Amino acid sequence: MRAVKINDMVVRRAAGSDAAEVAEVWLRSFTAALPGVRRAHTDDEVRAWIREVVVPGQETWVATVDASVVAMMVREGDGLDQLYIDPAWQGRGIGGRLVDVAKERSPSGLTLWTFQVNEAARRFYERHGFVAEEWTDGLRNEEREPDVRYEWRPDRPGR
Repeated sequence: MRAVKINDMVVRRAAGSDAAEVAEVWLRSFTAALPGVRRAHTDDEVRAWIREVVVPGQETWVATVDASVVAMMVREGDGLDQLYIDPAWQGRGIGGRLVDVAKERSPSGLTLWTFQVNEAARRFYERHGFVAEEWTDGLRNEEREPDVRYEWRPDRPGR
C-alpha cells in the first residue's frame, strides 16, 4: 500500500529512521492513557524493543504531520497489536485512519486487546465496529492488568 495523504497527514509504513519517534509516541501515549497501569518495561527497554524488533520486523505503520511521527500502529496476522496516538494529536481522526488501514490489510477481520481501564480506547474501538468478545483477569499479559479482546468482522451487520 502506498502512502496516503489526508490534508497534511501522511500514513505510511515505518522506516528504520522512524524508530526513535515511534518509541516516543508509544511512551507518551501509554503514560497519558494509562497512568495507573504498571509498565512491564523501562523507557529504554521500550525504545530498544521498538528499534530492534517492532519497526524492522513487524508490519509497522506511522502517521506523520510535517514529517514528524504523531501516531503508530502495528499489525501482526489478523491482530491489531499496537495503536498509539500522541496525546497532542488525539481526536483528529488519525486513529480512525490507521484502523481503516488495518481493516484494508485484514479484510476478513481483526482482533485486538486493550486494558479494561482504558475506557477511551474501548469507546474508540466500539465506534469503529469492534465488539468485546473476551474479558480476562490480566494474568496472561506482562502488566498483569485486566484486559478485553475485541474483534471486528466485516460480515457483522452495521460494521
